[in-house]
Amino acid sequence: MGAGCALAQGNPLPAPPPPNPLPRVAGRIAEGVDLRITAFGSSSTEGAGASSKAASYPSRLERVLSARLPGRVVVLNRGIGGEDADDMARRLPAILAEQPDLVIWQTGTNDPLRAVPVERFVAETRAGIADMRAAGVDVMLIEPQFCEKLQSTVGADRYRLALRQIGAELRVPVVRRFDLMRAWLDKGLVTRAALMSGDGLHMADAGYSMLATEVAREILAGVGQRRSATR
Repeated sequence: MGAGCALAQGNPLPAPPPPNPLPRVAGRIAEGVDLRITAFGSSSTEGAGASSKAASYPSRLERVLSARLPGRVVVLNRGIGGEDADDMARRLPAILAEQPDLVIWQTGTNDPLRAVPVERFVAETRAGIADMRAAGVDVMLIEPQFCEKLQSTVGADRYRLALRQIGAELRVPVVRRFDLMRAWLDKGLVTRAALMSGDGLHMADAGYSMLATEVAREILAGVGQRRSATR
């Protein structure tokens, strides 16, 4: 990948990102025009564990944002279950070819399960962000989930923490799904049975609904609209 490969090979760093983490989204909202979002990721984006496609987080996110924003909002679901960073790096050109205003990149779950080296995961994530920004596309990240499968996988937390570090360094908003899910359970906002499907890995309808609300809040906060999103 162009800009990302240059970064990975040690060439001069690209210009720092703008102070506004979602400049393209902010501009589209200010103009009151349509907003095109691509939800890019693996099974959590595709909607594994949901009762239907309409219950997946991208579908719910489209409904939440459509109720809040002036223009038409389209959220394309480009999740493919089982994909790791290598798979998504190969798919990124097709994602950019759809000319989204914002890519919400959910990643880091399958990489520890497949033993993808964390260094390669970091390099490919950084390269993907560089390529998206070079194309004028805003980026958000969604980190791995709080679940039994990852908790029992040695080193899985390294991928989550790596995403947080990348987000802090590159000013990319990161939806801290791990912390959110744990807090929902600790506060009694949802039961584990409603939050998660029975496989110990994927979310269920209530979890996807709550995730969509949090992603919407993150987007609106990123463009200076801090009123609460509704489910």
